[in-house]
Amino acid sequence: MVSTAPSHRSSGAMAAATGLTLFAAVMLFISGVLAIFRGVMAIARDNVFVTTPNYVFKFDLTGWGWIHLILGALAVAVSIGLFAAATWARAVGVGIAALLIIVNFLSIPYYPLWSLTLIALYGFVIWALCVAGSENVPG
Repeated sequence: MVSTAPSHRSSGAMAAATGLTLFAAVMLFISGVLAIFRGVMAIARDNVFVTTPNYVFKFDLTGWGWIHLILGALAVAVSIGLFAAATWARAVGVGIAALLIIVNFLSIPYYPLWSLTLIALYGFVIWALCVAGSENVPG
């Protein structure tokens, strides 16, 4: 008869996983709030955005504003779920961050430097949520 001992993670590994989840929650919250502000600026037709006349994925600036506003609000809600250690929040967090990467990629011509910065940030959020195993969720 072969038996395997239950694997116990070290307290250092558990702390790292908790830290990564906390990092993802904080970054998702901050970037969600900033996406909400970006959406409000676009809806108000602020002069911050660059106009690109021949862009293939051209949306009305108000359309981009609503997209950023809605996804930003969802990101804030998911980050609150991550702070509460909700099991659904990890998978939804990865999905929202992936959608926000796509949206920021498509809106690069309107606000290039900020879009590229947020793409990198959402990549770190996805990485942090995927590296820490689901058994290591704080709570």
